[in-house]
Order: sequence, then C-alpha cells, then structure tokens
Amino acid sequence: MEVQVADIFEAIPKRYNADNASGWTAGIQFNLDTDAGPDPWFIKVDDGALNVGQGEIEAPTATIIARAETWVGMSTGTVDPMQAFMTGQLRVEGNMGDVMKLQDSSIFSRE
Repeated sequence: MEVQVADIFEAIPKRYNADNASGWTAGIQFNLDTDAGPDPWFIKVDDGALNVGQGEIEAPTATIIARAETWVGMSTGTVDPMQAFMTGQLRVEGNMGDVMKLQDSSIFSRE
C-alpha cells in the first residue's frame, strides 16, 4: 500500500511525546501541492497539547511548502530533507526552529 499524506498526519498523535514538548507552543502549516490541487495540513502544539488536522491555521509560526510526494518521501525516509531543502523541493517560511523540532525523536518517535 502506498503511503498517503493523510496516513502520515494521522499517525503523528501516536508518535507524539507530550512530556518532552512541554513549554513548546507552535503552529506549523503544511502547504502541500498535489496533482488535484492544494492539500493543506497543520500541526499545533500548545505547551505540550497537540492538535493535528487538515486545513489552514491563522498566524502559523512556520509554513512548510512542498509537493505532497516530497513530504511523503521525507516522512518515509526515501527523500533526504536537507537535499529537498537545498534543491528547492521544500521551502520553509517563518520559525525554522519549530520545523526542526519535527525531527526531534524525543518529541516525535520514529516508530
């Protein structure tokens, strides 16, 4: 079965460690493009409380812009995030520190 964008976002709460995210407040918008059009998602963290969903949020602290297949590849390990960033396949606007926390295995486990 091919991994879809929704599969990745729906798995995030299961991988999330709220204890290690206390004190962190962020709203990360994902503007993902598909052949069918835009597919926006978000992750909001408010002092450890997590909210993940489809759609747009007001005043995100960071925005990730990429093709959906690039994001899926990064999430499944078939696309190197740094390479995607350096080649323009991935753009980040806003607080890069919030985006980097998405890779923090103490907050989001890899399982």
